[in-house]
Amino acid sequence: MRYAPSVAESGRSPVGPARGRAALGAVALAGIALAAVTGCSSGGSTSVASSSTGGTIPATPVATTPAVPATPVATTPATPASPPPTQPPTAVPTLGQPAGVFAHGSSGFGQVKPSKIFNGGDPTGLVTDVTWSSWGGAQATGSGTSDYVGPNQSVAQGTEETVTVVAFNLGTCDGKLMYQAVEWYFPQHGQAFNPNQYENICTGTYAGQ
Repeated sequence: MRYAPSVAESGRSPVGPARGRAALGAVALAGIALAAVTGCSSGGSTSVASSSTGGTIPATPVATTPAVPATPVATTPATPASPPPTQPPTAVPTLGQPAGVFAHGSSGFGQVKPSKIFNGGDPTGLVTDVTWSSWGGAQATGSGTSDYVGPNQSVAQGTEETVTVVAFNLGTCDGKLMYQAVEWYFPQHGQAFNPNQYENICTGTYAGQ
């Protein structure tokens, strides 16, 4: 009869080869499960590894808010600058008006810068080719040609010479702006402007004659 060594003596596991392989498989599965649990706890995966049925659970999509377009800023159109107020034109005075003894046959009265002045009388009351050096101020001054009659001469003996014309007494007559007086004289014969001797071309009369 052969001697059969005991289990202890042979050094083999009392478990058979099949049971040993099954034990190793269980240990391997336990390691995989532990790795899966460790991965989830570290936040490295955004989905659950498996379900009880073995399927993968998809991650829940993160809702995104669409960008709100910027509201356009309302712009106020520029207000055009108001034009400066227009000033009424300044009235220009006339040389008196046809009135009184100067109402008929006269010339130049009621006009602005007339080139001819005639009071309707004899040649001494006529001035032609008048050129005005000023107009619109307190006095208007000009020069022209008129009939000069010297001392002890008749009108028929008069001669045509240069004469100075002065329009003055600027003011309103019958609601109109005008020079209300006019005078002419011959400075080359020693004559000078005399504001007390003139033709009143507002009323049509002579003053200081």
